[in-house]
Amino acid sequence: MTSASPATPHQVFARMQCAWLAQKGFEADQLADDVVIEGPFAPPGHPRRVEGRDRVLAHYGPQWAVFPARFDEVRNVVIHDTANPEVIVVEYELAGTVLATGRQASAPFIGILRARDGKIVLWREYQNVLAIAHALGQLPALLEDAARQPDTGCESLNG
Repeated sequence: MTSASPATPHQVFARMQCAWLAQKGFEADQLADDVVIEGPFAPPGHPRRVEGRDRVLAHYGPQWAVFPARFDEVRNVVIHDTANPEVIVVEYELAGTVLATGRQASAPFIGILRARDGKIVLWREYQNVLAIAHALGQLPALLEDAARQPDTGCESLNG
């Protein structure tokens, strides 16, 4: 008797898309114990890195519960395989509806997914933070926060 092979990175990403469209975030059985979720362009006040399944679920679960938009479609998906069979690079666009206003909007994303044994080991997502903030009516607040908390990483270059 043979056991089923673990899901490939392509299959793991397909499951992620289904979860987004079902208005769910990360689920425990999708994540490796030592998972790392990164958002290098996270807006002020949001972590750029969360490590470990329990921390990921504790951080992102409540955010999904109150997210002010519904995802209606994942479109323009392009998946790039890499030399590492565990890693894919994905380009996609999320389209959705802002719940408070009914406004429809979309934003492009790029993600790097490392999956091992059918579970997410690394998800590094590059979000178009300005497009998201604009769609949600939060652009002025985002720009104010950014002006108050500059984080260029170049401080040592100026001195």
